[in-house]
Amino acid sequence: MFKLLVIEDTIRIPPHKFGDPITQAGHEQLKMKYEGMVDDELGYVVAVTDIKVNPTGKIIPGDGATYHKATFSILTYYPKIQEIIEGEVVETADFGAFIRVGPIDALLHVSQLMNDFISYDEKQGVLMGKETRRRLSAGDRVRARITAVSLASGGRSGKIGMTARQPFLGKLEWLKEEMKKIEKEAEQEKAIQKSKKQEKPLDD
Repeated sequence: MFKLLVIEDTIRIPPHKFGDPITQAGHEQLKMKYEGMVDDELGYVVAVTDIKVNPTGKIIPGDGATYHKATFSILTYYPKIQEIIEGEVVETADFGAFIRVGPIDALLHVSQLMNDFISYDEKQGVLMGKETRRRLSAGDRVRARITAVSLASGGRSGKIGMTARQPFLGKLEWLKEEMKKIEKEAEQEKAIQKSKKQEKPLDD
């Protein structure tokens, strides 16, 4: 899920930035430090916004820069296990599909795609079920559940694993087909019950 967090930090303004507006200089420093980072507590930091920099800074002996306290907001994406997400297939391979989830591509392994034997057409970039003939390729929209999250602390990478082998998960077109099937079965059952009610003999 996406979150907007308010954070306080001390930023270093180098001497060559002294002529720039302090908010602009502070924004540049915070973007370099935070945007794109992956943290166990914060998750994936997408953007830094709403920066307020204290104009009164401190000088440390031996360092020509000034240090200022800053308050700012960061937009983060923190994937939660069991969270259901919808994303676009950005790449397919013989071992599965990569789904764009927020700022990262999560892996939907072939074993977690559907209850069917799956083959991969490398030329067309298509994963296809042998019995169902269901196809998955780049550009398709998928609903899946997050089953594994691994964040590389302080780094710029991480891994997310997902499954679509649960009710009401999978390619959105498949879900529409399933819903139509359920609705049709419900209507048929309703008609059968109505027919039985009409055929029931009256008591003497």
